[in-house]
Amino acid sequence: MATYAIGDIQGCYDELQSLLETIAFSETDQLWLAGDLVNRGPKSLETIRFLYSIRDRVTVTLGNHDLHMLAVYSGAIRPKRSDTFHDLLKAPEAKQLMKWLRGQPLLITDKQLGFTMVHAGIPPQWSLEKAHKRAKEVETVLQSTLGSEFFKRMYGNQPACWSGKLEGFDRLRTITNYFTRMRFCDSKGRMEFSAKGTLASQPTGFLPWFSHEGKTLQESRVIFGHWAALEGRADRHNVFAIDTGCVWGNKLTALRLEDQQLFTVNSKMRYGN
Repeated sequence: MATYAIGDIQGCYDELQSLLETIAFSETDQLWLAGDLVNRGPKSLETIRFLYSIRDRVTVTLGNHDLHMLAVYSGAIRPKRSDTFHDLLKAPEAKQLMKWLRGQPLLITDKQLGFTMVHAGIPPQWSLEKAHKRAKEVETVLQSTLGSEFFKRMYGNQPACWSGKLEGFDRLRTITNYFTRMRFCDSKGRMEFSAKGTLASQPTGFLPWFSHEGKTLQESRVIFGHWAALEGRADRHNVFAIDTGCVWGNKLTALRLEDQQLFTVNSKMRYGN
């Protein structure tokens, strides 16, 4: 039995199947998926259908594209022209698939394996315990009757920094942005959203979230996706960047947690634009 963490799939179903063949994924293995299962790629429906069919062996942390699709499905917002998940929204089993996806967490930890996974990042001021408590706040609302209202208020860059005094949807939005959108932040956890490229694009006064001496990074090894421009390279021994830009024509990557061995397959084409 092995546990494999796979980076952002984004509807690249064919590449996912190739990667599973490469790792000889078996019925005793487990998958950790770092979010952004859908959108930009051509086969969001096939991807979610397949993952749902093996859901007992799949653990997901929700990404910003997953939340966006759920928001569109709920009717809270209109789809973007660039969205490629319309067939999934209209699928006969859409309600069942969306319910499953909406029930997935923002953060997971396996103490025995010594790994934590999140889609984007964890602010440096949060311990692992506090990070899980904050994730649970959003997950509870997301899975409740307040979910549609949350989706309406989810979008936006403010507040850009955590405060225990934050309340309501401002609080939930900030937590969600940390877990699903953050790349750069300062030592106090203030996020900067305009820079999305390589580390060379680092804004003055900000560092990649994992370059700070964060509390969580002292407690657990951390896996994340979201940041394709890193090409799978982070600057810490206990941090693993596994979004290698399959949807942009690069690679889809799996990390075997037991020995940290990496496996990759090439993208069949560039889907994103």
